[in-house]
Amino acid sequence: MQLKIQNGVVELSGEPILSEVNFEINDTSKIAVVGRNGCGKTTLLKLIAGEYQPVKLDSDENSFFAVSGKPKIGVLNQMAFEDDNRTLLEEIRSVYHEILAQKQELEEAQRDMEAVQSEENIRRYTALLDAFDRAGGFYFEKEYEGAIRRFGFAEEKDRRLSAFSGGQRTRIAFLKLLLSKPDILLLDEPTNHLDIEAVEWLEEYLQSYKKAFVVVSHDRMFLDRVAQTVYEIEYGKTVKYAGNYTAFVEEKAKRRASQEKEYIAQQKEIERLTALAERFRYKPTKAAMAQSQLRRLERMKPVERPQAYDLKTFHADFEPEDPGVKDVLSVQDLQIGYTAPLATVNLEMKRGDRVGIIGGNGIGKSTFVRTLMGEVRPLGGQFRFGARVRVGYFDQQMAQIAGPATVLDDFRAAFPGITDFEARSALGAFLFSGEDVFKTLEQLSGGERVRLALCKLLKRRPNFLILDEPTNHMDIVGKETLESMLSQFSGTVLFISHDRYFIQKIADKLLSFEREGIAFFPYGYEQYAARKEAKTAEKTTPVPEETKPKKKYTTPAKERGKLERAITKTEEKIAALEEKIGGMQEELNWQENATDYLRLSELQKEIEAAQTELDTAMQEWERLNGEYEKLL
Repeated sequence: MQLKIQNGVVELSGEPILSEVNFEINDTSKIAVVGRNGCGKTTLLKLIAGEYQPVKLDSDENSFFAVSGKPKIGVLNQMAFEDDNRTLLEEIRSVYHEILAQKQELEEAQRDMEAVQSEENIRRYTALLDAFDRAGGFYFEKEYEGAIRRFGFAEEKDRRLSAFSGGQRTRIAFLKLLLSKPDILLLDEPTNHLDIEAVEWLEEYLQSYKKAFVVVSHDRMFLDRVAQTVYEIEYGKTVKYAGNYTAFVEEKAKRRASQEKEYIAQQKEIERLTALAERFRYKPTKAAMAQSQLRRLERMKPVERPQAYDLKTFHADFEPEDPGVKDVLSVQDLQIGYTAPLATVNLEMKRGDRVGIIGGNGIGKSTFVRTLMGEVRPLGGQFRFGARVRVGYFDQQMAQIAGPATVLDDFRAAFPGITDFEARSALGAFLFSGEDVFKTLEQLSGGERVRLALCKLLKRRPNFLILDEPTNHMDIVGKETLESMLSQFSGTVLFISHDRYFIQKIADKLLSFEREGIAFFPYGYEQYAARKEAKTAEKTTPVPEETKPKKKYTTPAKERGKLERAITKTEEKIAALEEKIGGMQEELNWQENATDYLRLSELQKEIEAAQTELDTAMQEWERLNGEYEKLL
């Protein structure tokens, strides 16, 4: 155990944000925190990071916040750049300063050993090699090179930090945080503003992360792939569930159904016993029995009625005012960009199509949509909307609207002539009720601004929706609501998203923006992902290459020296693997893992993989010794 909170309470300005926090982080915990927007998820992360302190309780209730040792806790806002003149590559490599120092020391020891093969030099080199291997010295360069590429910086790694935009600097800082490998990694909405390729790399990285992490996210597919434990915050309380997000949803439903059943059964039993006691309490011959029933009632541990799910969300039963025509959009050789073309787009959309636009950041997705909306001039080609097409456009910037106008005033300004009752009814459907309609735009959260933008968009009843990242700032219930609305919408939808679950639910066709060009796929995301995975597997299958034998010029003494070093290195590898396997076998017997079946299964797989590697190393050792003996 690294950190444990029991019955924790957090207040801000005297108002309780979290009323009952029970939370535990072990050395290799993979934890997801879920809940509605505003429920206290970020507050919990700040509590773990030490930015907030739990309230001391006046009651006798056992409450504490315990930390074992001094774990390094990693948070994005703590990552700073010391020197803006550094290149991106230099900044990322600075994370590995300890390994780089070890590498330099190892190279010096190797030179000493090759010059003088004394026992002391061999012993020093062996110890340094073992430490370098344990620190990940043989793969750290491959690790950060892959991360830089998947985050879209492959062509910019020699660029100075001062030349990057604010959003790019945040992604670089995030990359530094991940690669620094703190004991407890805290991630708040890490998939926001990452493209699908970067999210997939992040999933792979977290799946193999050897330490602990706690992630807050509304990305359901991401949570399914990285989490082994889920804590839900609802009504200020944390509840723990084993497994990933899908397992949490199923288990929560089971627990609630079971509690509801127990509650109903107990209420019936209370009613029966009360009636029995009341019936016989005044009869002398039955008074003892009546008292016995009353004592049973007193001893009964009450089962609480389960609280209703917090599913409060926006709703709108809307259909296009005019269904429009069959041919909705025709795009022919459309060159998009600002000064130079970013891409050339061809697309035909019919009524009822749902096309999802996917691809990396910075290669033209939003530029394409903005070109269709007349915000960016095309550099070539043409596009045409069908007759009677009425576009409803949602832009990412709509979540940043601000100003002194109230929600009600802003809505009425968008629909002159609308009555106060009509405006309040429309806003109420999107959770702006009572005094909420008098909030100013600058007081609204990102999620509230998105709801206001959608409310205005759908009030116009368009037949063609063009949406740029509509689920940003939405919690999972909000995303599910939007998915349901779009699934029932009879019009046409063209949307940009990096949320794979949302894309999978909505899109029946895909337009993929890639570095090599734009590809159209006449099917949904599930089939696209399966084909992409099969193609990747095919590419990574090794193909044997024919090589011409090279002439070797050597001597028996040089060969013996070379084999001696190879044998020493193999023996060190064998010793390290045996130690690793022994440590994992001990961990199998730890008490804290006795009921953690996911961790036990993971350990068993790691042991089997290490054993296979050990067998291979032993075979190599035997081969090397055989060759060495032939030279004696």
